[in-house]
Amino acid sequence: MKKILLLSICLIFPLRILAQTGLKTGEIAPTFTALDNAGKSIDLKELLKTHKAVVLFFYRGQWCPYCNKQIKQLQDSLQLLTEKGAYVVGVTPETSDNIKTTVDKTRASFSMIQDKGYQIMKAYDVNYTVNNETLSLLTKYGIDLEKNNGNKDHVLPVPATYIINNLGKISFVYFNKDYTKRATVSSLLKAIN
Repeated sequence: MKKILLLSICLIFPLRILAQTGLKTGEIAPTFTALDNAGKSIDLKELLKTHKAVVLFFYRGQWCPYCNKQIKQLQDSLQLLTEKGAYVVGVTPETSDNIKTTVDKTRASFSMIQDKGYQIMKAYDVNYTVNNETLSLLTKYGIDLEKNNGNKDHVLPVPATYIINNLGKISFVYFNKDYTKRATVSSLLKAIN
C-alpha cells in the first residue's frame, strides 16, 4: 500500500513544481541568518569565514522516508565532510518539535533550521505549494502538513542540495524535482575542493 502512495505522490508532485528551477552553479549564494535546532545562530557569511564550504540541503519533514534516509547518510558521513572543511545545514518548513523528531529518527548532529516564512527556500527557489490532490493523498496516509509545519500554507521544498564555497559562490547543485532522488555523499565529497 505504501508503494502505491509513494508512486502516486511521485507522479503528482513534479506536476506542481515545474516553475521551480533552483539556483545554478557559479551564482552567488543568498546569505541568511537563522537559529538552528540547538539555538545556535547560523550565519552563512560567518560560516564561510571559518569553513571551506557549506553543504546546504532542503528537506520536507520527519514524515518523509527519503528525507530521513538522506539525513542518516549525511550523519553517517559527517566526519568525512567535516574533515574536508564542510559545515552541514539542513533547512525545512517543519516545526521545531518536528525537527526534534527528525533528529531522534536520524541521530543528526548537524544544524537544522526551521524556515518559518520560507525566506531561505524562496531565496534558493526551491519552495512550492502542494496541490489539493497531493494534499488529500498525504492526509489519507496520515501525513498532516498543517500539523507538521505549524501553518495552513502547504509549502514544501524541492529537496535540493547546494555546496557553497568560501567565496560565497555555489560550486555544486543537486536539484531534482523527483523527491525520491537525492545527492549522494560521494558526489558531495568530490565537489568539496
